[in-house]
Amino acid sequence: MQDTRELLERDRRYVWHAMTGHNPKAATMVVTEADGAWVTDSNGNRYLDGMAGQWSVNAGYGREELARAAYDQLKVMPFYPMIQGHLPAIELGEKLNEWLDDEYVFFYSNSGSEANDVAFKIARQYHQQNGDPGRWKFVARYRGYHGNTLGSLAATGHAQRKYSYEPLAPGFLHVSPPDGYRCIYCDGGGTCGRACALKYAQEIGRVINWELAETVAGVIIEPIITGGGVLVPPEGYVEEVARICEESGVLLIVDEVICGFGRTGKKFGHQHYGIKPDIVTMAKGITSSYMPLSATAVKRELFEKFGGTEEYGRLRHINTFGGHPAACAVAVRNLRILEEEGLVGRSAEMGEKLGSGLAGLEGNPHVGQVRGKGLLFGIEVVEDKEGRQPATAERMGSIISGCKERGLIVGKNGDTTPGLGNVVTICPPLNLTDDDLAFMTGTLKEVFAGSGGERPVRPPVA
Repeated sequence: MQDTRELLERDRRYVWHAMTGHNPKAATMVVTEADGAWVTDSNGNRYLDGMAGQWSVNAGYGREELARAAYDQLKVMPFYPMIQGHLPAIELGEKLNEWLDDEYVFFYSNSGSEANDVAFKIARQYHQQNGDPGRWKFVARYRGYHGNTLGSLAATGHAQRKYSYEPLAPGFLHVSPPDGYRCIYCDGGGTCGRACALKYAQEIGRVINWELAETVAGVIIEPIITGGGVLVPPEGYVEEVARICEESGVLLIVDEVICGFGRTGKKFGHQHYGIKPDIVTMAKGITSSYMPLSATAVKRELFEKFGGTEEYGRLRHINTFGGHPAACAVAVRNLRILEEEGLVGRSAEMGEKLGSGLAGLEGNPHVGQVRGKGLLFGIEVVEDKEGRQPATAERMGSIISGCKERGLIVGKNGDTTPGLGNVVTICPPLNLTDDDLAFMTGTLKEVFAGSGGERPVRPPVA
């Protein structure tokens, strides 16, 4: 215990944690080990990581082969910037094209925020070089998340994330998110159909028209809105958005930073809808977070507009560590692990089991809806089920802490939209075992029931 107290004191003195401020009494957990879907703190307590780190450790913890891939590459060539080529970047581009099942060219960065900023630059410059210099605006959705830089945060539809940091980058417009539980077009409650899907998509079309299509460069969407509350779009929505973009000459940017790499039960989330985006951004699961890396995938026909024959015809963007050789080598090995172990299919299979296991929660007076795809789920918590009044911060805190006390880490959509921070988020590693899944499901049921009975048994250490 003395060691932990000392660690916590040093942590409070030197480390500024994400989403926090100065708090000398903060109850920080110091994580010391991780394996499979589990993490261990400095007191020896084990927790099933129901959030895969930060929606990101898709292949699970403790993968020695990923550490070895980084080590082997660092021995051969530890670094060279992407002003020239190197083998890991080439191999990763080839492998990503296999996963996307199309012809893309990849610009590498370090994070999802940067990948989206690059996408915005590319879209604006593409239109200039394609004879449409007036196209500079972007349409995004409220509750959607795209990053923390001044550009990607401007695209993000989270007012509470932006407060105190505005003005941000100009030119970003927002429309209603396709929220089937709180639908603005029907009674909601999760019963939305194609008619509502088309109305939500047509909001994007109206904004493009009202702003003048010749001023709009792109539309950016997550296939499923993730950090804003795990909002799964009604059937037909994504396809209609893609049609509207094509019809109006606007580029469709799909943010796969969380939904990609098997998270939703497909290689990429947009593949559920049969569309081919102009630009795809990705990070997190690309390396299962073993190394920082992101990529902006650009359709080849867009890339070929950047011939550089005129003075400003090339992309004038550089990133020192983007496409780091070791990170690319880890990503290639990570994708092979996902393939060899069938973790994309396992995500779909385990997601079906998780959904079935949690379906009974909708009978709870404080559960409005359980929704998700693959191993990406949200539980909307309410005070008043009939009126759909969002749960209080106190109730949400009790659920999160109740899970942690029992050995399960879950998240929530905090600091996003005023009054709607009421969704418990679940996003475990894709390689969790059947016992892990049973423990997670049992723990959530026990916490929501408020039972003081026998708790689910944690699976033994593998």
